[in-house]
Amino acid sequence: MSSKVRLLPYGISDFKQLRREGKYYVDKTMFLPPMENQGNFLFFIRPRRFGKSIFLSMMRAYYDINERVNFDTLFDGLWIKDNPTELRNSFEVLHLDFSQIGGSIDELKRYFDIYMDVMINDFAQRYAHRYPVGYLEDVKNIKVTDGKLNYINQAAKTNGHQMYLIIDEYDNFTNTVLNEKGEAVYHALTHASGFYRDVFKKFKGNFDRILMMGVSPVTMDDVTSGYNIASNITMNPLFNLMLGFSEDDVRQMIRYYQEVGMLKANEETLIADMKPWYDNYCFAKASVYKDPKLFNCDMVSYYLRCVIQTGHGPEEMVDVNTRTDYTKMNKLLQLDKLDGNRRGLLNEIAENGYIYENPVESFPAKDMANAENFVSLLFYYGMLTIGDVEGADVKLTIPNNNVRKQYYDYLYRQYQEIAYVDTRKLSRSYTEAALNGNWQPMIKEITDAYEKTTSVRQLIEGERNLQGFMNAYLALNPYYLTAPEMELSHGYCDFFLMPDLSRYPMIGHSYILELKYLKQSDDDSIALVQWEEAVEQIRQYSTAPMVRTLIKSTTLHLLVVQIKGYNMVRAEEITI
Repeated sequence: MSSKVRLLPYGISDFKQLRREGKYYVDKTMFLPPMENQGNFLFFIRPRRFGKSIFLSMMRAYYDINERVNFDTLFDGLWIKDNPTELRNSFEVLHLDFSQIGGSIDELKRYFDIYMDVMINDFAQRYAHRYPVGYLEDVKNIKVTDGKLNYINQAAKTNGHQMYLIIDEYDNFTNTVLNEKGEAVYHALTHASGFYRDVFKKFKGNFDRILMMGVSPVTMDDVTSGYNIASNITMNPLFNLMLGFSEDDVRQMIRYYQEVGMLKANEETLIADMKPWYDNYCFAKASVYKDPKLFNCDMVSYYLRCVIQTGHGPEEMVDVNTRTDYTKMNKLLQLDKLDGNRRGLLNEIAENGYIYENPVESFPAKDMANAENFVSLLFYYGMLTIGDVEGADVKLTIPNNNVRKQYYDYLYRQYQEIAYVDTRKLSRSYTEAALNGNWQPMIKEITDAYEKTTSVRQLIEGERNLQGFMNAYLALNPYYLTAPEMELSHGYCDFFLMPDLSRYPMIGHSYILELKYLKQSDDDSIALVQWEEAVEQIRQYSTAPMVRTLIKSTTLHLLVVQIKGYNMVRAEEITI
């Protein structure tokens, strides 16, 4: 490989291009041998932007027989270079990306056949030198996908060749059908004589090895009776770390760019900045206490690129290029069409930050609306992750601020639909609180919005509803990382507003907020006892050693707010 500086591979999913151009690469080749041992036909699911495409591209280069002469160059310095398997560069590889199939859904089969025609013709051209004269023309003359697959399979067997099928985004266009045309059209596509189901049957019969990756288990369940899947390795602990970056991976990247003089920022500062936003993923129950948690690799690259270019982190911690991914996910989750059960589950997760549910490995599209499957879908999309295992129970948690903002945005839009609140004054109140320590307008704007919203809808009075509302509105504050239920001094404060000084160095004030709820029937004596307990609690929280680290140079304010029914009855700053 080139000795020049290895630039970040942001947006590059072609392994050969990445290695040819000498880009930075986090080595994942050590997962190839255990994958080979899992079986010949594999499924693997991970959230979007987790490195699936570059991993599959690396696999293609490793197994492609045409790349045998390039092996030493492509894999120089990587684990597999010194530990190659017997299957290295042994296959003719057909690499498909179903996200490339676009066009009208009503003409989906035609677009699918056009795509397959192009890709199989390209496959035949790349390997034509290994076959008798006329092979390429024969393949091109066959215009039916089934016929092409049958032909290349028979030719491979006759000549003693092996074929490997790698599919990226295997569920992409079927998920689109499910969302835009509904379950009936989707069912026709994936069941009985549906063409998508039929082609999966052909896949298994025509290839020696197959790996399919996607983001959803829905299509997998609907087509597997025709495909006869061998192994779903999605939650296998052997592959928990296969995609995404460990903290050690991220630290090595930071150190490399510091060594070559492209990065001046302190390593611990960068880790502390990224960790709350991109870290904390775990995909296997057996790995929750064993493996390090994982960072979203695309987000890390996005962040470090900005620091390298500008000297500081991005103003928006979430890559704007991922917004289309969230739109697709929201459509498939049908957030605008949620029934009572699923809406309740989403609210519960947003308000508590977790839910107890054992993810199911797969389920048919017709069962996607079931509550337990809906939670599993959130897990597969990266909206939940395995946070703890308690006996037979799995605690699925919101992994980080990036995802938490999506939940709070959902809650916020719900509240705005109930009773619209002009957020311009709210936005200004956040600036006053952050820069000048004038916190009263912020608390007034939020509690006024709560009163307006709850009185219109006549929502059930309760602390949980209030916590969810505060989460949603405090998450709009750009100056702070809002940490609900943070453990401080053997207790859990309601909200810790940690200053985001990397983006807003002018912040002068930080806050711990203790929120207390009274029922309409509670009298003054109950209110007084509750208030005194809150004052004692918040003072105790402020003594936690980590508080001084988190607030940095800002002035800490301790706020206790008491709500009775829909109305704020008391809000004061407590002296430390």
